[in-house]
Amino acid sequence: MGPLHGTKVIELAGIGPCPMAAMLLAEMGADVIRVDRTADSGLGIALNNKYQLLQRSRRSIAVDLKSDAGKALVLDLVEQADALIEGFRPGVTERLGLGPEECAKRNARLVYGRVTGWGQQGTIAHAAGHDLNYIALTGALDSIGRTGEKPTPPLNLVGDFGGGALYLALGVVSAMFEARASGQGQTVDAAMIDGAANLMTSAFGLRAAGMWEGDRGGNILDSGAHFYEVYTTSDNQHISLAPIEGKFYAEMLERLGLTKEDLPQSRDRHEWPALKEKLADIIAAKPLAHWCEVFEGTDVCFAPVLSMDDAPTHAHNAARDTFIEQDGVVQPNAAPRFSRTPSEVRGSPAAPGQHSREILADWGFDEAKANSLFDSGVVA
Repeated sequence: MGPLHGTKVIELAGIGPCPMAAMLLAEMGADVIRVDRTADSGLGIALNNKYQLLQRSRRSIAVDLKSDAGKALVLDLVEQADALIEGFRPGVTERLGLGPEECAKRNARLVYGRVTGWGQQGTIAHAAGHDLNYIALTGALDSIGRTGEKPTPPLNLVGDFGGGALYLALGVVSAMFEARASGQGQTVDAAMIDGAANLMTSAFGLRAAGMWEGDRGGNILDSGAHFYEVYTTSDNQHISLAPIEGKFYAEMLERLGLTKEDLPQSRDRHEWPALKEKLADIIAAKPLAHWCEVFEGTDVCFAPVLSMDDAPTHAHNAARDTFIEQDGVVQPNAAPRFSRTPSEVRGSPAAPGQHSREILADWGFDEAKANSLFDSGVVA
């Protein structure tokens, strides 16, 4: 019974940020139904269904959206929904007859959430792209990497999920909150390029103040500083050290048996390479287990760099149930957490159309109507 319990959301099935936003809304309690295609649309991945974790926690109905009856069915569902979310290129849902204007005619309080790479308007709004392209245009990609090396793709965390899914989910929840007071819905334009740029707000402030060098890998947070870096241990494992604040840096020195004269925290960027080399030599002399014993749980700002295989078994993650196992698949747990209305993973990923009949019944369609939809092939 999460905080969004009682709200109804329709998700037009797609890839990337839209399904993650739908997962977040569902695990915070919303009744999210995923409208899949009745035939293979090419949107999925050649992967066993139970591993497509972004599809978890919600039910699926398969609808032929190319048919008039299929569009009519979705609009009937829209009448009962608080929000609809989609992640197609601009104009696609309009051509399907399921755009914001068509939906608003059936439900004036509907929040229509749209997530795209380039946004609904702009000089390249209709061009294809992926996460890497969207963050490239914001200054984010250029800022990630080491000195003398080309930019490093940060998985698809910054564009798809940080700049896309999270901003879509926040925008939809905010608009639903406002709609309760006004009785009026609205369209949420969640562009990954906008979200990724917004995530760079602090960095732009530092750049404007002259505190962020233009060259990659020469700043405190981008691997330039010796006190914010990943180091290799003697057993070829890695640790992260980030004692930015003076008191934390002092504790690191104490635990290393060093003085500030031995390894100053210097804010002079020109001194950082030599200081980093010295600290790297110290860390490289001992194995990971040694450094975990020395630093873990202290104010040194330390953590071992764990693989996806090792992260779920770390004592802290285990104590918090940060990861769970469902249907034999280890996966991240629901987030964030609520004290009174807890979020939760509400089920394994659904196969397309797995809950078609159940959804029709729950959303008020009588058995005769449901049977006619199945018999005609509109619903599968």
